[in-house]
Amino acid sequence: MKVTLDNAVELDFAKGDGLLPALVQDVATGQIRMQGYMNLAALKQTLEGGLVTFYSRSKDRLWVKGESSGNVLKVASVHTDCDNDSILVLAQPVGPTCHLGTDSCFGGAKPDLAFLAELEAIQGQRLKDAPESSYTANLAARGINKVAQKVGEEGVEVALAAVAESDEALLNESADLLYHLLLTLRVRGLGLKEVIAVLQSRH
Repeated sequence: MKVTLDNAVELDFAKGDGLLPALVQDVATGQIRMQGYMNLAALKQTLEGGLVTFYSRSKDRLWVKGESSGNVLKVASVHTDCDNDSILVLAQPVGPTCHLGTDSCFGGAKPDLAFLAELEAIQGQRLKDAPESSYTANLAARGINKVAQKVGEEGVEVALAAVAESDEALLNESADLLYHLLLTLRVRGLGLKEVIAVLQSRH
């Protein structure tokens, strides 16, 4: 169930003596960032303020994740499980989440497809920094026509590899195509998220 201010009271806080476990998942990559605990007040503040807020058992107060470091978790949506006794927050992380300086409190555990979101971020940083040695930055600087041309070229190479070359060649050409497709979207101010939304709307 998607949790809102209207139905937040339906969660079974009594089962956990007023506290329920709350997992935070990166809305873009699917990576689990951390787990904390929420009481009803923390949940309501999370929904109202748009930043993930927990109840600190050691400090006996509410605390906004990142209130000191600035590494906050911006709320995309909040959900509960079928028993209404645990919480899942989909969020957009700002900076690393773990106090050890890593993205996740669960180490490097992440879905394989999460790398596509990381690749988008890498491309964005390349375009921002525009180092002279960057293939990505140099291609983008030549304009959308040149970037789009590369997508066409890579698409043809994928088709040829599928028909007449090895699996390894097909995989390499497919990787090149995906890379340049993501770059094309980036140059146009779009991203994989918008493509996924279109696919979801069709099914």
